[in-house]
Amino acid sequence: MKFPDPSAKRAIPAVDAVLNELGDINLPRRVVVNVIRRELASIRRKQAVPGRELIMDQVRQRLSRLMQSRIQRVINGTGTVIHTNLGRAPLGPESVSALAEIGGRYSNLELNLESGKRGGRAVYLEHNLAVLCGSDSATVVNNCAAALVLIVKHYCTDDRPDVVISRGELIQIGGGFRIPEILEASGARLREVGTTNRTTVQDYVRAMGASTGLVLRVHRSNFFMEGFVEAPPIRELVTAARKKRIPVVEDLGSGALIHTDRALGIEHEPMPSESLQAGVDLVCFSGDKLMGGAQAGVIAGKGRVVSALKKHPLYRALRCDKLALASMQACVDAYLAGEEDTAVPVISMLSVPVDALQCRADAIREAAEKSTLDISVRSGTTRVGGGTLPRATMDSIVLELRSATRSAAELSVQLRTGSPPVVATISGNRVRIDLRTVLPAEDEALTAAILAVGQMC
Repeated sequence: MKFPDPSAKRAIPAVDAVLNELGDINLPRRVVVNVIRRELASIRRKQAVPGRELIMDQVRQRLSRLMQSRIQRVINGTGTVIHTNLGRAPLGPESVSALAEIGGRYSNLELNLESGKRGGRAVYLEHNLAVLCGSDSATVVNNCAAALVLIVKHYCTDDRPDVVISRGELIQIGGGFRIPEILEASGARLREVGTTNRTTVQDYVRAMGASTGLVLRVHRSNFFMEGFVEAPPIRELVTAARKKRIPVVEDLGSGALIHTDRALGIEHEPMPSESLQAGVDLVCFSGDKLMGGAQAGVIAGKGRVVSALKKHPLYRALRCDKLALASMQACVDAYLAGEEDTAVPVISMLSVPVDALQCRADAIREAAEKSTLDISVRSGTTRVGGGTLPRATMDSIVLELRSATRSAAELSVQLRTGSPPVVATISGNRVRIDLRTVLPAEDEALTAAILAVGQMC
């Protein structure tokens, strides 16, 4: 094994020397020192020691990557409204205001203001969620997977460990997580029925027995099947399960709280109220997808079951904090007031007319006309995203950017590493920014970002 020349190692600058040469860095000093030490230690282990200038470049690049990894605001120009990588649903102004109001002060999180004694943690939110979902009762935990885990833990006991589920619903959700793995990690034993494409009521009935804890229906929200397919209506499944006194739970995934076909002109997404009216014992769905709220898993259904879930020891580990509860409270109230089309950004973005997007695109192009970039306005299509309505697309308007000196890939990187970062897509040799997923209040910042990138080309 060859080791670095000792004289070359002595040429590696000291930590303090590198720190002084870097100047002001928008990171805590201890963090900067830690990065410098790690980078210099890595260089010492190499056979060839780079020159001082290259060492400084490596340290700056490491610090730059670290700064970019901070959670920060970005402009979503991808054309995917509920974008998991970009934080899913943006919160509405009332929800944001609630975060500042409750997060920056004390609150009555678990205090009964009338008696002055300890009170319920989310009484108001749970009451209004039940009204919104048309259920006896409701509660929230920190995401939909947590909701499913809690439900399975409640229903599946040592004597009744089986979860009956269609093979066509053993789906994979985001981040590589799979429904069967979540169920098994909860202590359940899967009883798969039917086939990938066809499952009948009789398939479920034959699997129900003394060891069945619950029947689970999982909405296939992130893919679709067509052709020779069959699945029983939820009401028929409930009727069959009731004859054997077995509860039915439906995981709705996204959780639409409006009639998407009527309000948005896209295909119908199942609503919690519809499943509960069909007799399902419990439904669960995400709070930060089509609902447009904070990350949460909403559970709604029969009062006695929801009450039992809240008494489960696992509930405390899965419950939401005051910030999620406060922002969800504002979101739910917007729906109950009939203001979701203006107060919930996801709904606003999905319902905005194409003509309005055209006007915004023309204004941005005109404001950025001094840019060295070739800017054009084209028609496009937007997807809902977030594992929701995979077949649904909406007409949109996109800005297309092209540089005479930079490739589309290079241009895209420059946009992403700007301030604020702009996340776009690439088609051919052009960068595309979909205006349906850009909030109107961001138009000025987007224009400035385009002009800044143009100056670099």
